[in-house]
Amino acid sequence: MKDNFSVSPAGVKTILIGLILMVSGYILMLGGGSNDPAVFNDAMFDFRRMVASPVLVVLGIIIVIVAIMSRPSDKGDKQ
Repeated sequence: MKDNFSVSPAGVKTILIGLILMVSGYILMLGGGSNDPAVFNDAMFDFRRMVASPVLVVLGIIIVIVAIMSRPSDKGDKQ
């Protein structure tokens, strides 16, 4: 009996890669605050938090969507 899952094993690996990219993007967004509310810290507006991390999160979302939407290939199984 062959299981017909909607996502292939390669698709599951691709989904995990996308999730890892998203988590790493969220981790890159951490920090940049100040312990003293009267002191402003410009570290929250650096390249890592404003550009790199959102790009990683969006790229991870795109990879997960593509992995879910891609059709698993049939390797000679015609019924």
